[in-house]
Amino acid sequence: MELTLRAAQHKDLEQLNELMFELHHHHYLASPEHFKTADEIEQEKSIARYLDDPECLVYVALKGELIVGFVTGHFCELISTVSKTVQMGSIDELYVLPDYRKESIAESLFEKLERTFDDYGVQQVFVEVWDFNSPAKHFYQKMGFIPHIQWMRKSLR
Repeated sequence: MELTLRAAQHKDLEQLNELMFELHHHHYLASPEHFKTADEIEQEKSIARYLDDPECLVYVALKGELIVGFVTGHFCELISTVSKTVQMGSIDELYVLPDYRKESIAESLFEKLERTFDDYGVQQVFVEVWDFNSPAKHFYQKMGFIPHIQWMRKSLR
């Protein structure tokens, strides 16, 4: 079945919320000491807010009527007291259902988002990847990302 990419619509919310739940559940299972449960996040964070914000983007990948993956992002001006101002894009979530992960769907979603960022004049794209998520780190390196800032953590209790 052919893959279709398009901007997300309100009619996609039920499927998108399920995929978002799976993404956050994956993070929770990998590091429950740091992440809220997917149920807790679902109460606080809705993908619907992206659909209504003109600075946010959501693209879906479909096989027939089934959403098999999605990407969310936003663009803004990064202003810092120590670095030069830059038009930036941020990849906030990228998720593909496990059964479809060997079909280059993540690459297609990323490239669609990247082209849109370029159309909006974005100069640099940023993404946060948790250290435990080796597949995501490998994916973003393959897509041309390089380490930018090293966040480190030390527990005191």
